Amino acid sequence: MANLLWLGIVSGLFFSSWVGGLEGYYLNETELSLLVAQEASLSVGNHPMVGLTLIHSAAAKGAVCLDGTLPGYHWDRGFGSGANSWVINLEGGGWCNDIKSCVFRKTTRRGSSNFMEKQIPFTGILSNDARQNPDFFNWNRVKIRYCDGASFTGDTENKAQRLQFRGQRIWLAAMEDLMSKGMSHAKQALLSGCSAGGLATIIHCDEFRGLFPRTTRVKCLSDAGLFLDAADVSGGHTLRNIYSGVVGLQEVQKNLPRTCLSHHDPTSCFFPQNLIASVRTPLFILNAAYDSWQVQNSLAPPSADPHGNWHDCRLNHAKCTASQIHFLQGFRDQMLHAVTAFSRWSQNGLFINSCFSHCQSERPDTWYSHDSPVKRNKPIAVAVGDWYFDRAGVKDIDCPYPCDKTCHNLVFK
Repeated sequence: MANLLWLGIVSGLFFSSWVGGLEGYYLNETELSLLVAQEASLSVGNHPMVGLTLIHSAAAKGAVCLDGTLPGYHWDRGFGSGANSWVINLEGGGWCNDIKSCVFRKTTRRGSSNFMEKQIPFTGILSNDARQNPDFFNWNRVKIRYCDGASFTGDTENKAQRLQFRGQRIWLAAMEDLMSKGMSHAKQALLSGCSAGGLATIIHCDEFRGLFPRTTRVKCLSDAGLFLDAADVSGGHTLRNIYSGVVGLQEVQKNLPRTCLSHHDPTSCFFPQNLIASVRTPLFILNAAYDSWQVQNSLAPPSADPHGNWHDCRLNHAKCTASQIHFLQGFRDQMLHAVTAFSRWSQNGLFINSCFSHCQSERPDTWYSHDSPVKRNKPIAVAVGDWYFDRAGVKDIDCPYPCDKTCHNLVFK
C-alpha cells in the first residue's frame, strides 16, 4: 500500500502570488512539497544543523537578494574519501512574476537573507549519514539559498520599488566563492536542485561543467524541475502566464541558452522541455509523473477551477474521478513525450515514478530508507548513484497510476 504523508493546513494562511517550491501561487495549501519535505525531514531521526554563510564578496558584484541583502549558502564539509568531492544544491522556493509579488517576497526568506534560517537540517542527498545517503554522505555538501525569485537567472532592477533581480549574479558569486574555498580542486562534482532549484540546475548545468577541468567528473541532477507548458483544466495556460511574468520582469532572457532562443520565444525557453535535449553535460531527471506542485498550481489551480470541481482531487488523488484521472494520465503522457529525445542519450539518466509527490531527493523517506519508492528494486538514491558513477545506465519510467505501490504520495487535508 502506498505510503501517505498527510499535511494539515492551518487556518488563516495568506493568499499570495508567488510560486514554486515552498510558496504557492494561490493559497498555502500549495506550499506543498517542500514544506512537507521539511517537516518530514525533521520528524525522521536527528539531522545535523548546518550554519548559514553570507557571501560578503557578493555586494561589490551587485549579487544581492531582492531587497539588496547578501546571498548565502550552507556548507557541510566533506571528509575522508569525499574531501575533494562536491554536491551543490540549488534551493527551490518559487518565482515572483510581478512587482507586487516580488515586493512581498523580499519580506521573506525567499527574498532577503535577513529572514533566512541561520541553521537548517541537511537530509536526503545532503545527509552526512551513510545509512541515509550511501554515495554522497562524505562529500562537501552545499545548499545555496534562493532569494532572487527567478531560478538564479534574472539580471536587472526596479529602482522605484527597490527591487534587485540579480539571480544570475548570485549564481556566479556563489560559484566564485566556493571555487576559492576548495571546489576548484574537486575530483567529482554534482549540481542538484529541487523544484525552482531543479529548473535552475537545468539552466546552469553546462555553466557548472565549464568551471572544472575535463578530468573532473561533473554531472547534474534536476529533481521535480520538469515543469511542463501544459494546458490547465480550463484550457488555459496558467504556468505559461506565470513564467511570462517572471521572464519579462527580471529580464531572464539575457541568461537563457542561445540555442533555445534561436528557435523559441524567451518564455518557452524557461520551460525545461525546450532545454533538456540541448544540455551537453550528463543530466539526470528525477520527477513524479503526477507532480503535486504542478497538479495544484499549473493543472488545477483555483483560478482555472472556479466551481471547485477539482478541489478534492487536487488535495487527495484518491478522491479524483475517473475523468480527472484520465486528464492526469494525459499530463503524464506529455511528460514522457517531453523526455523522449533526452532519454536517447546514453549519458543521461531518468527516474519518473507514477507518484503524487514533489522533491524526492531531499526527503529522507523518499531518497533512501527501508520503504523508499523504488523502480526495478532500486531506491532513488541507488539509481542516482549508479548513474553518477557509471555503475549502470538508468532510464526508469513507471507504469501509469495506480500501479506503483511504493510511492510516498502527498495528501492534503
